[in-house]
Amino acid sequence: MRSRRRPGRLAAPLRVVVLGAVAALVTVLAGCSADPVAERTPGDPITSEEAQVLSRVLSTDRQQGGADFEVSAPFAEGAVLTLTGEIDFSRGIGRAQAVTSYTNGQPEETRTLFFTGTDLWQGGVPGLAEALTATGLPAATYARRPIATADAAGTASLLDVLVQMVGRLSARSADDPRSFEKYTWAGSESVNGQLASVFRSGTGAEIAVAADSRLLVQYVTRLQDFDVTITLADHGARDITLPADADTVNTAEHPEIAAALGL
Repeated sequence: MRSRRRPGRLAAPLRVVVLGAVAALVTVLAGCSADPVAERTPGDPITSEEAQVLSRVLSTDRQQGGADFEVSAPFAEGAVLTLTGEIDFSRGIGRAQAVTSYTNGQPEETRTLFFTGTDLWQGGVPGLAEALTATGLPAATYARRPIATADAAGTASLLDVLVQMVGRLSARSADDPRSFEKYTWAGSESVNGQLASVFRSGTGAEIAVAADSRLLVQYVTRLQDFDVTITLADHGARDITLPADADTVNTAEHPEIAAALGL
């Protein structure tokens, strides 16, 4: 998907202007009060208790062990990339189904993904078997490569940006509550059947925290000219096994495969 308006296959992922979106996630999410606040208006400053809760949401994700997640990125008119899966925050390992769907009748494109903080595995890559045979390499189900960071122009693969954003929804320790003092209350809404308070950062990102559990349930941010929505559910321990080396081709070691398949 090299063009935002004429997306191709996932094998050639959309490149987006990152504008610090991945790095900013650590700061933005670096809550809510269980008690109702009378006559609040969206845009009101958050309370000191809410700042305390926001300062702990990422470390709480890690303490919980993991969660199910869904990412929605409508990157072009009539085209949406959705990742649905689970992540082990304690080990920094995730897996998901990536589906690109279109409203113009173009068939859906699906990949099976595994990822860590540094590497991405893709299964279901069209042409992988033929490319391996043509180069004399053993059969493999998955193609592995390093996760790409932004290049000199500030662009990166959308797929890489999204898995990095999911992986960074946890932290080893709480943040300083004072870093959230300028956040505002944006209202209340239901996220996956849970009542949540929504808070807005100075950059416009929105963080939804469940009122009862005080767990992070949704994060929404602007990426280039579209919103990315990450929803978390069913927090708890996860046990995710990465693909075996014997069933994987490392495209960093075989760049001809990466070039042939647009990986």
